[in-house]
Amino acid sequence: MEDKKGSPIKRIEYLNKCFDVLCEHGLENTSLIMMAEACEVTNGALLYYFDTKDNIIIEATEYCMSKVEDDFMERAPKDFKDIERFLKEMPYITAKMHGYKYRLMYQVYSSPKYKEYGKKFFKGVNIRYNQYAKRLSSKLEMPVDYIQGMIYIFVRACVHFALFEDEEYLLLQLNAIRESLKAYMKEGGN
Repeated sequence: MEDKKGSPIKRIEYLNKCFDVLCEHGLENTSLIMMAEACEVTNGALLYYFDTKDNIIIEATEYCMSKVEDDFMERAPKDFKDIERFLKEMPYITAKMHGYKYRLMYQVYSSPKYKEYGKKFFKGVNIRYNQYAKRLSSKLEMPVDYIQGMIYIFVRACVHFALFEDEEYLLLQLNAIRESLKAYMKEGGN
């Protein structure tokens, strides 16, 4: 991708609008014209900002899914006692608010055309989850590595639930997290 052009505020506005159109119509059924119309600009104006439709897809997916992560982590437990609230509420909240976004993300990042961008995005996920774990470590009084592992399990369970409404899988994963927390407590944690 080339250097970013245009107003940063407009870029973000266009990324959000294009992502919404992509979510509504799917990767294969969304045209540049549809995205430009949603942004209330011409195709040329949209391409001025992003150069290609592919760049719009790549940037919009990365930007908007990072915002989903931030929303997820803003609701993170405030202390050890708050973990159960988080486990009970978050799968349903994120499914309702972001399920359609996860669908698009997997369409984009599982496409051979965008697979390398998916790898790059998920390397960033690893870094961000480590940062989240570091922030939570002192609040929860737990080691960073343990929290980061639990984040992966929990997020995967939430995303799977958002995609497939598979409550059995969700409950099994949540129970695995609860059992792990119990074992952690018995071994002298918290």
